[in-house]
Amino acid sequence: MPTRPTIAAIATPPGRGGIGIVRVSGADLRGLIEAIAGRVLEPRVATHLRFRDAAGAVVDDGIAIHFPAPHSYTGEDVVEWQGHGGPAVMRLVLARCLELGATIAEPGEFTKRAFLNGKLDLAQAESVADLIEASTATAVRAAARSLAGEFSREVHALRDGLVELRAFVEATLDFPDEDVEFLRQGEVVAKLDALRDRLTSITSRARRGAALRSGLTVVLVGPPNVGKSSLLNRLVGEEAAIVTPIPGTTRDAIERPLEIAGLPLTVVDTAGLRETTDTVEALGIERARIAIARADVAVVLSDAREVDVHGAKSIGAGAASASDRSEAELPATLPRIRVRNKCDLAGVAPRATREPDGTAVIWLCALTGAGVPLLEAELRQTAGVGETTEDVFLARARHLAALDEAASHVDEAFRLAAAARPAIELLAEELRGAQDALASITGEFTADDLLGQIFARFCIGK
Repeated sequence: MPTRPTIAAIATPPGRGGIGIVRVSGADLRGLIEAIAGRVLEPRVATHLRFRDAAGAVVDDGIAIHFPAPHSYTGEDVVEWQGHGGPAVMRLVLARCLELGATIAEPGEFTKRAFLNGKLDLAQAESVADLIEASTATAVRAAARSLAGEFSREVHALRDGLVELRAFVEATLDFPDEDVEFLRQGEVVAKLDALRDRLTSITSRARRGAALRSGLTVVLVGPPNVGKSSLLNRLVGEEAAIVTPIPGTTRDAIERPLEIAGLPLTVVDTAGLRETTDTVEALGIERARIAIARADVAVVLSDAREVDVHGAKSIGAGAASASDRSEAELPATLPRIRVRNKCDLAGVAPRATREPDGTAVIWLCALTGAGVPLLEAELRQTAGVGETTEDVFLARARHLAALDEAASHVDEAFRLAAAARPAIELLAEELRGAQDALASITGEFTADDLLGQIFARFCIGK
């Protein structure tokens, strides 16, 4: 492969800090190291010294570590200058590296070189960015599992099974008169069924990891004065929204991030949905509709006193129709959870039930917090996270798309193999398609433009 230019970047976040790191990677850094350090560095040993400019003047006093190729993060020569974390001093060290022939690294270029040099596969490389961006401890652990190669090993195992089947199926093309018996002897149908089950399991774990990575946007909807703001305050643990007995107090959409047992959420409190002649309230209701349009799940609140303990509407509960109208404004495809708030005033204990259509109904009291854990558990269930997250991968949308594509090919291959007279050429082609889809996850089969999109989202210096 052609020699890539030497790259350098400040690897610590912008601003001032106790320590600042300038990282350099290239084919041969001996000249650059001696010019700044004034000496040869012992490999992989932290060495205290002074960093010097072109005139020999001291720029900083710190630690230098040299990682010779191929035993480095990028697979090339890497040196880290670990000095004081002032922006000016780090810029001077970086400028000296540029004077000595380095160029400014693009976002994610160090990790991209690690991928191109075989130090990481693409799924592991993406998990580096996911680990940096993880907003919860659960997401950190899931990203760490992917970085350690757990997700990649599962994908490779599936791919290897497909390769073995492809070799066997394509061998039958040499025996056209015996293809059916040949496939039966190879137990192709049984092996494809086992691959389908394994692929389903991996996809389920990846979907749960995708939820941990991106979280959910939860919108609180309902008519005025049913306790949406009280529920927001209870969920986030602070007085984020003003609560009064006056209907229409909330005039704007209020967003707050929170974490529920490792699941990141953005909860949006909205203005009560109703007809109004108040111009300001009307603007708030319009913003509520915008929040609903971008939500992942809606929590539809109503007053528990509007319904009896079996969920039927109480006689003469005119506000019940307001709750119905609020829910009628939701997109038909938007998942929802119905919350009967103020259950204490209705004389009903907190509980979770389900409607005949499967919609969850949570009876709670936002003011006291009674029953709120039931809602939190249902939100996790809606996200597909469940009770445990110790086996999930922090997957991305492209991983899920590739897994779904592979599953489609494997399903079609299963159908073809189970036919009375299998179409061997079509079966072989479906197996190839499944293998290519899985290979795109780890980067064995990936377009250059996709690589550019992936690494452009990384921070500079990583």
